Amino acid sequence: MRSGAQIGVTLAILVAGGSQQMLADVKLDDAGRLTLAGDFRLRLEQDWDSQTSAGVEREDRLRARARARLSLGYALSDSVGFGVQVASGSDESQQSPHITILDFDDNSTGAANFNFDKWFVRVRQGDFEGWAGRNSVPVWKANELFLDDDVTPAGIGLRYTTAVGEKGKLGFNGGYFSPPAGMRAFAGNLALGQLVWSHEGAGGTGLTLAGGGFLFDADPADPSAILFRQGNGGRDYTIWVGNAQARRRVGGKPLTLGADFMTNSESYSALDPDPFTAANRDETEGYDVYVTWGGTGERGDWLFGVWYAHIEALAVNASFAQDDWVRWGSADQTDSSDFEGFELRAAVGLGQKQNLVARLYLVDAISSVQDGKRFRVDCNVSF
Repeated sequence: MRSGAQIGVTLAILVAGGSQQMLADVKLDDAGRLTLAGDFRLRLEQDWDSQTSAGVEREDRLRARARARLSLGYALSDSVGFGVQVASGSDESQQSPHITILDFDDNSTGAANFNFDKWFVRVRQGDFEGWAGRNSVPVWKANELFLDDDVTPAGIGLRYTTAVGEKGKLGFNGGYFSPPAGMRAFAGNLALGQLVWSHEGAGGTGLTLAGGGFLFDADPADPSAILFRQGNGGRDYTIWVGNAQARRRVGGKPLTLGADFMTNSESYSALDPDPFTAANRDETEGYDVYVTWGGTGERGDWLFGVWYAHIEALAVNASFAQDDWVRWGSADQTDSSDFEGFELRAAVGLGQKQNLVARLYLVDAISSVQDGKRFRVDCNVSF
């Protein structure tokens, strides 16, 4: 456990339909303007052909789920603004705002709560932006395999972007936060710094390279940390993440190719008192590669995508990574590491800020016989 005081704050508004690479901002164009935004998702989710790490078969599961979020922003001036967001979900889950509205196999539907998951005060001056409050983590990312979009820590975030040449940009993202433990508490600390270079060329071509460090400082003395699974409440992480993404138009549609690599440089001992840490002390690397073609911005637009991921047990802090790929964990906390497999995605734009997204996940554990298949269909509406 590293030393350091927990400090508060940050926020932003997310739109339905996928991972956001950058923070979605409250508009500050016109002083005195009040901005209202929101989104709703209806999901049908099937899990099947799954077994636990002990080889025990899980029962197949079919559920209808929903997510609702409402955001309010106000611009005090051209450079100062604030905002809040309320979201559905369970009080005990920092990874998902979804609630189960119907379980077709008569299982428990779990908790259905609403919480303020974002609130902030933000200042912009030229190429600099700083904010304090509760917010999405200020980081460029192409997906949620390392960090879930729904994880909104409390702290201070910084961003600076400057032009490099005629079509290039160089940016720095940084911050110091206290990560959420559920939706109503915080535990431990997170310090981060990331450099991002991007270049946009003619004809839809583009390239983005990013690299950064993420230091998770656990506080096992904090009673809120007991919520985290697999020893994450008492384990430090020093994770280095590299990203590369290339873009161009093919057949009149955007084609995106990318890869992400992550490695945890913490040294864990075979004598660590936490059995999960000791057993997986050398499982500290992960990567993913992906390709997508198309988009869903207009009615009738379509997208196809394929992802492959290999994420070892301690390559990411599983309490704050994605909760999409696997069924593993508890009702409120996902064990989102120690897996490899594929995501296949198809989506279509419905117009008026609506889309329909279908995703198939085929996943196996790296260190055990645990596995599973999952299919989702999401109908997303935003305003």
